[in-house]
Amino acid sequence: MSSSSVFHVVVGAGATGSATALLLAESGERVRVVSRRGGGPPHPLIERVAADATDTARLIELTSGARTLFNCAMPPYDRWPIDWPPLAAAMLTAAERTGAHYVMLGNLYGYGPVDGPMTEDLPMAPTTVKGRVRAEMWTNALAAHDAGRVLVTEVRASDFLGAGAGSLYNFLVVPQVLAGTPAAIPGDLDAPQSWSYIGDVARTLVAAARSAESWGRAWHVPSSTGSIRDLTARLAELTGSPVPRLTRLTAEEVRAIGLENPIMAEVEEMLYLTEGASILDATVTTKILEVSASPLDTALRELGSPVGE
Repeated sequence: MSSSSVFHVVVGAGATGSATALLLAESGERVRVVSRRGGGPPHPLIERVAADATDTARLIELTSGARTLFNCAMPPYDRWPIDWPPLAAAMLTAAERTGAHYVMLGNLYGYGPVDGPMTEDLPMAPTTVKGRVRAEMWTNALAAHDAGRVLVTEVRASDFLGAGAGSLYNFLVVPQVLAGTPAAIPGDLDAPQSWSYIGDVARTLVAAARSAESWGRAWHVPSSTGSIRDLTARLAELTGSPVPRLTRLTAEEVRAIGLENPIMAEVEEMLYLTEGASILDATVTTKILEVSASPLDTALRELGSPVGE
């Protein structure tokens, strides 16, 4: 790796982990990306390491000397209660033992159902299995922070948007729109919803890591707002695709698909997030971390480009 003195570890080589690593490397800082397969973006300042991040001793070794440990990992959706606890425990321990600042990528599941825009000061009140997993991760990390053992912050995103993003929209709608075939997705197709562009998620993670005001609290990713129907119409317009034929998957249809698809089986308990407006308030992030949402068209054009295929 380069002789640059600033060094970070990013666990997870998916869309967000890769975007975060690139953002750091392009600013001249060294990055070690850790994933089971040793993936990650090519860059002279990025070292890609194949390792099991639940191996605490190995992760401590890889994190030694790092300024920041970014948790951008994403276990299989149907294995969260099994895979997340040991993975989260290993990363928290590695940060404590090495002195690395710990930046977690989170989501909205821990809040449970919320009437109105979601703000970072909402309590953890999960009503689902996956929500309890996320809430426990944050509660444990915050307890370690409050005990003075580590500096911790969490960046929470809404539905991911962008090339390679792991989201229902990317899986169920984007390929169909680009192919000119009908698409179906759960949820109210006309309700306003926040969309977190992968590039903005990475910028918020990096901004949080660099701010002295970050620690011991959560931040929301500045996100764009629009309905699924409007988003899809704009995607078709930008990519020159036919007018999309979009229908809503009912809870019963999601349940039936889940009988054969373990990932879709896990979607059912999260359908409350799709039944009405789901708005992420990131006012504080924009004010303090100085991160704003990119134009929605930026993410949509990326989805329609060959790079995003």
